[in-house]
Amino acid sequence: MPNLNLTGDPEADALLASDPLALLIGMLLDQQVPMETAFAGPKKLADRLGGLDVNRIAELNPEEFAGVCSQTPAVHRFPGSMAARIQSLCAFLVENYDGDAEALWTSGDPDGKEVLKRLKALPGYGDQKARIFLALLGKQIGVEPKGWREAAGDYGTDGCRRSIADVVDDKSLHEVREFKKSVKAAAKAAKGK
Repeated sequence: MPNLNLTGDPEADALLASDPLALLIGMLLDQQVPMETAFAGPKKLADRLGGLDVNRIAELNPEEFAGVCSQTPAVHRFPGSMAARIQSLCAFLVENYDGDAEALWTSGDPDGKEVLKRLKALPGYGDQKARIFLALLGKQIGVEPKGWREAAGDYGTDGCRRSIADVVDDKSLHEVREFKKSVKAAAKAAKGK
């Protein structure tokens, strides 16, 4: 099992390292909140639900599941909309992969391009999120399908500090934050021209 340090919470990181569904949900939650908050979300859900069961999450009453996500501390700053996204993700996995999250990158021995295509098909995953997740798989989980770095684009570059895929400790978390700030500043400056 890989040794992840994405949240600063050893138990939350252990869940992410051992449960592909937890990792997928963490990546799904990684928007409009700090990275470590997003990736701590699956542990909150597992604690409240007695584990992460893809079928159970997919089948739960949406209002009940939104309530689970809204409990303090909330799973995300937008718990209602994220609850719906998590349930959509789980329903997609049940329907297309018999509930096996890991099958996204193992079924049929896919190459990097195919894994990226499968990730982009997930509800709540766009191109950028799919590329970051593919880089996370390759850099930290040990899932390295042929051509994964190329498929992940800049996120697959060895030694870069662009995303959660590159966070291994507090120093690298700070470096990723600084990179993101510089990208936002450059985009803002370009808009002002």
